Amino acid sequence: MPDLLLELFSEEIPARMQAKAADDLRRLVTDKLVAEGLVYEGAKAFATPRRLALTVHGIPARQPDLKTERRGPKVGAPDAAVQGFLKATGLKSLDEAKIQRDPKGDFYIGLIEKPGRPAVDVLAEILPVIIRTFPWPKSMRWGARSDKPGSLNWVRPLHAITATFGIETEEPDVVKFAVDGIESGQTTYGHRFLAPAAINVRRFEDYDAKLLAAKVVLDPDRRKDAILTDAKQLAFAQGFDLVEDQNLLDEVAGLVEWPVVLMGSFEQEFLATPAEVIRATIRNNQKCFVVSDPKTGKLANRFILVANIEATDGGKTIIAGNERVIRARLSDAKFFYETDLKTKLEERLPKFEQIVFHEKLGTQAERIKRIERLAAEIAPLIYKKGEAWRYSEYPDLADLVSKAKRAAHLAKADLLTEVVGEFPEVQGLMGRYYALAQGEDASVAAACEEHYKPQGPADRVPTDPVSVAVALADKLDTLVGFWAINEKPTGSKDPYALRRAALGVIRLIAENTLRLSLMTVAASALAGLSVQAAEAEKIPSDLLAFFADRLKVQLREQGARHDLVDAVFALGGQDDLLMIVRRVEALGKFLETDDGKNLLAGIKRASNILGIEEKKDKRSFDGAPDAALYGLSEEKALAKAIGEVSAEASAAVAREDFAAAMSAMAKLRPPVDAFFEKVRVNDDDPKVRENRLKLLNEIRSATRAVADFSKIQD
Repeated sequence: MPDLLLELFSEEIPARMQAKAADDLRRLVTDKLVAEGLVYEGAKAFATPRRLALTVHGIPARQPDLKTERRGPKVGAPDAAVQGFLKATGLKSLDEAKIQRDPKGDFYIGLIEKPGRPAVDVLAEILPVIIRTFPWPKSMRWGARSDKPGSLNWVRPLHAITATFGIETEEPDVVKFAVDGIESGQTTYGHRFLAPAAINVRRFEDYDAKLLAAKVVLDPDRRKDAILTDAKQLAFAQGFDLVEDQNLLDEVAGLVEWPVVLMGSFEQEFLATPAEVIRATIRNNQKCFVVSDPKTGKLANRFILVANIEATDGGKTIIAGNERVIRARLSDAKFFYETDLKTKLEERLPKFEQIVFHEKLGTQAERIKRIERLAAEIAPLIYKKGEAWRYSEYPDLADLVSKAKRAAHLAKADLLTEVVGEFPEVQGLMGRYYALAQGEDASVAAACEEHYKPQGPADRVPTDPVSVAVALADKLDTLVGFWAINEKPTGSKDPYALRRAALGVIRLIAENTLRLSLMTVAASALAGLSVQAAEAEKIPSDLLAFFADRLKVQLREQGARHDLVDAVFALGGQDDLLMIVRRVEALGKFLETDDGKNLLAGIKRASNILGIEEKKDKRSFDGAPDAALYGLSEEKALAKAIGEVSAEASAAVAREDFAAAMSAMAKLRPPVDAFFEKVRVNDDDPKVRENRLKLLNEIRSATRAVADFSKIQD
């Protein structure tokens, strides 16, 4: 079957837009093809700095014929209705219509046959519409036609459109159309400098090969592979290791069509500046990679750049130009760093009194005081003296509290430094550098950097207790504050990154095995706010529900079942996230066993029966059953098992041995199975019926020591 080749050749397409634009082109064309009855076999889109390209394989040569039935007027309807029906269906007379019997009468049915069109004609109709309505985030108009209504908007001036359609063994057809005076054809162009001449292409394989010969690597993945391989080899040949950077690699691959990797250098003296600042300077200003010394792991005074041309001088001029710019930028960075060192972090803090954090939550200075107070309150809650959790450096609790307060006091100060002002991505990190430079304790300095962590699922979780205390205080102050002013996430909108903050709290607690009452800490954070929330007493519990949702997301990403989180939270009063996670883990393992699956089925059966009967009688069946009314051995056995299991499970939960609690629950399976096999719950005797329903309620109550099984999906 025929294939489509489409290329839209223009001036430079910004690198950040290329991947989405390629995906949009593929989606828009293929969706429209399917809508037109042209089901294809495969499609792939590509982007370079100057072109979007698409190949679609296995498109039928023409649309299928379409046959549809149209219902007309009743037999004997007025002539005007009949004539309208004939005109709409294209029938010459009613003799060509069928009659369909219906309870409401006999109706005329017209068969409309719409012959399919050649696919090339369909493409010529749909492609210009897609081009004109292409969803660029930013676009422009140009040239003499730009002032006319309906002129084309494109990301940069569009110069040529290549559109061919045909089977592999024949000369393809040009899909003929025009957009804003640009006519489609078979002509494209190679590299802007190395091979700018026009190229005549036929189909994708021919197009791809001719572009490569014209110094254009069409596939962005091939460009990335070439850049990474050549950069590693060049670094290795010079005795260095490439410092890989996937985001930079993605960006650079979108800046070149023919990548040429070169190495430059800068003065050794700049290495006195922190490595992260050097890397940010070189990356942000020149889109270059840095290298390290494999012996020390430290940065070397070299960088790797990616040119878009094979220069006649071997790249000497290009390297020299990049070295000149990088030298100037590193000189600025070095000056900023050395200037920052002249002022202590604490001396910067008064400026925060004039900087508003949020109009309803006060200044940054007020926020820092809240974090400082909250960190001091959290530190004792996470202090585990005597346990092997890196507490050897904290001889007593007072030492930990003191360091947590100091770290919270200084943690935000680097936001006012020159380096962070120039490179916001190194905030926190520079706080650590400056804190160490002014002689602060190592844990205090580390917390200046680590209190922002974790910032995403792949980010490292702090383990030092000072960092943990400040990180929790920072995130909980943010969450409680925005909850208090009713600025909660809605739908996909989360302008204050509150979901990320909640996930950070969860990871800090879970991965450090912390025992912490979220309700207690949230209430403490709320008490430190100057804002008066209308329903302040509800904030901790509302926030806990938000944490439950975030915990479900976290566990689901780890392969756990979110309904188990619901089952544990439904018990109420569950605000110790570590214990919730452990309980969920134990419950999940239990439900993977036959005992767990069958007991769940029995509990759900009991709950369903109770629900029906409670609704019917408009009452609940609370209270202990009367043992004197047990008439069957299965009732007695179940009652005995419930008493034993309830005590055993409750004791296991009390000592936080959830595996033992699940083992206790498993003992209920045989008597529950036997009860439902032999006992008729809705006995004719009302007293016996009520007693048996109370017994079912005992099952439900006993299992609630572990979880609310009614929340668990089958």
